[in-house]
Amino acid sequence: MRTRPAPAAPTRATPSATSAPAASGPGGGRLAGVATMVGSGLSNQTGAAIGSLAFPVLGPVGVVAVRQYVAALVLIAVGRPRLRSFTWAQWWPVLLLALVFGTMNLSLYSAIERVGLGLAVTLEFLGPLTIALASSRRRVDVGCAVIAAAGVITLMRPQPSTDYLGMALGLLAAACWASYILLNRTVGRRVPGAQGAAAAAGISAVMFLPIGIAVAVRHPPTADAVACAIAAGVLSSAVPYLADLFTLRHVPPRAFGLFMSVNPVLAALVGMIGLGQGLGGPEWAGIGAIVAANALSIVTSRS
Repeated sequence: MRTRPAPAAPTRATPSATSAPAASGPGGGRLAGVATMVGSGLSNQTGAAIGSLAFPVLGPVGVVAVRQYVAALVLIAVGRPRLRSFTWAQWWPVLLLALVFGTMNLSLYSAIERVGLGLAVTLEFLGPLTIALASSRRRVDVGCAVIAAAGVITLMRPQPSTDYLGMALGLLAAACWASYILLNRTVGRRVPGAQGAAAAAGISAVMFLPIGIAVAVRHPPTADAVACAIAAGVLSSAVPYLADLFTLRHVPPRAFGLFMSVNPVLAALVGMIGLGQGLGGPEWAGIGAIVAANALSIVTSRS
């Protein structure tokens, strides 16, 4: 759920994370990596769920604004971008990445408010899945695309209670995530280390600064709402980002991508248990189809 500066691998990865060497390491290191992946996934989805508790006071826009500030603080501290040394060839993809990063989180959280955590994260997950399938000409990936399409049709089938705007926002988040992946690749090639991601996060936070001020003036925040928004930033940005840096040094990329594909299921479970957002059989089937399509593509990949 990109709800964070996430791996651009098959869900998400920051430029520095994707460039980190994946080492199989000893058994203990791999076990620690798997445990970290589980903790990262749960942290990410739990953060989004906690952030949604602040919607009645701050709205999705206010929560995302706080999340952007937290993400910027973490990434700037880690990446330490040297902005004065950037050339225009480095600046323009960083600026686009900042715009996409903010739009991705805003559209995702707006979708969460309307259709719930599980469905919103599942729809967003179509972004990296589409990138993975579109770049392949294997027959098995054609089958995976058909499976994923069946899942989408199931989730978006017309019903009296269907929130089409919420679904559209989830698909916008997916498109932003796909763009985020492609821009991350460009930034990763042109800007050393995590400086590009850090600069993009900082610019995105500056863009959200007047928005956050406007939200605070119109709807004075409560201490509980601010605490929830900050918790969302820490759990959905800081913790997963640092966890992914550790994981990619101990777990093979294929295993990392396979686990990341389970995030829509984690989101649905967290939404059901933590927020009371129950899903019916067809919704679970649709989520399962999309997760299965990604998992099958990764398992059968030769690289």
